[in-house]
Amino acid sequence: MNDAVIVRYQTTVDAAEENQRAVERVYAELAQTAPAGLRYLTLRLADGVTFVHIAIRDAQDNPLNRSAAFAEFQRGLPQRQAEPPLPTPATLVGLYGF
Repeated sequence: MNDAVIVRYQTTVDAAEENQRAVERVYAELAQTAPAGLRYLTLRLADGVTFVHIAIRDAQDNPLNRSAAFAEFQRGLPQRQAEPPLPTPATLVGLYGF
């Protein structure tokens, strides 16, 4: 099973760098723990304040739920955002090199 979700949100201008650092801490933890069954991508768009996260899971279990860095990222997100996250479930149709 491939479960995918895309989350898009905007931060305030003042909080964009802080948000990026919080996201980078998530990736640092993922690099250390190397959870199986997760592909995760985060993009910061050209406007500098819009972030897009794409997560694809191969199993029912979501490794991000066990991540301390991800929990901290989520805890601080309401203070950094200019617009709330818009999570959108998706069906994986094709994948190459991700």
